Amino acid sequence: MLAELHKTTPEETREQRLTLGLWLRSLREHQGLSQRDLAEILSLDYYTFISQLENGRGKIPAHRYVEWAHALDQDPKSFVRTLLQYYEPMTYKVLFEEEQS
Repeated sequence: MLAELHKTTPEETREQRLTLGLWLRSLREHQGLSQRDLAEILSLDYYTFISQLENGRGKIPAHRYVEWAHALDQDPKSFVRTLLQYYEPMTYKVLFEEEQS
């Protein structure tokens, strides 16, 4: 199984981050929050960080995952699992995908 895993190309990484950014934006908008509102809830100095994430640049720091999950009204385990799927796809596959015989 591990031999079948491949390294992610920069293009794939960018596409994954863009997809994740759209998901984060949809969660924020579903809560009726502006980027500024979410930045305030998370005690961020700059709302532009949220804009960067939603546009596929940057990562949510791991030590803040649970805060983000709560701010976006998400179950922390499901939220982190989704982040891992996009931030660390190989790790996600090893941990969560069924082995192929």
